[in-house]
Amino acid sequence: MPAGSSRMKPSSAAVSPREPGRRADARHNRGRILEAGRALFAARGLDVPMAAVARRAGVGVATLYRHFPTREALITTVFADQITACTTVVDDALAEPDPWDGFRLVIEKMCVMNALDRGFSAAFLTAFPDATDFEREHVRVERGFATLVQRAKDTGRLRADFERSDLSLLLMANNGITAGSTEAAVAASRRLAALLLHSFRADLTDRTAPLPPPARLAP
Repeated sequence: MPAGSSRMKPSSAAVSPREPGRRADARHNRGRILEAGRALFAARGLDVPMAAVARRAGVGVATLYRHFPTREALITTVFADQITACTTVVDDALAEPDPWDGFRLVIEKMCVMNALDRGFSAAFLTAFPDATDFEREHVRVERGFATLVQRAKDTGRLRADFERSDLSLLLMANNGITAGSTEAAVAASRRLAALLLHSFRADLTDRTAPLPPPARLAP
């Protein structure tokens, strides 16, 4: 047997030494795209051009589309944490002994989430049939909120003509708040939520409860 003939040839399936580096670069680019999308959607809503997201992330548009082939894919990935947080809020509200307190908790928390992220309400109100996980969580939120609404009505504290779809109307109104800072937006959102909760009450027991202080809003 000739010398060296017993040595095994490298398998064609062996991983290239450069491949781990490529994978690390891909993870890095994906993270930068998500960070850029999160920042732009929060500040400007969901109509931000994909090219603007790529530019802020410091990647080419082709790289962005390799990671997220559609705008829907990017949006649902960016807002996955928020929809999960919504589910947690509703679950916590359902565990409240007082149905009105549970209903109030959802309104207040979701308004603040919206104030912190301008893209949140648009993502929440949009149907994404191809994003299975996102839609499943969205349905859980809607069903849980419907249960809260009925429980609060059954106690006589929520007006009988409140509809589950009024949550969408509330979020749209909340999304229209314009303020000079995040702190001011949150303060204005809390006041709006308090005003609306007053109007949702079927009884008069807390009509004298003070509202949160007004916020400095942009002209």
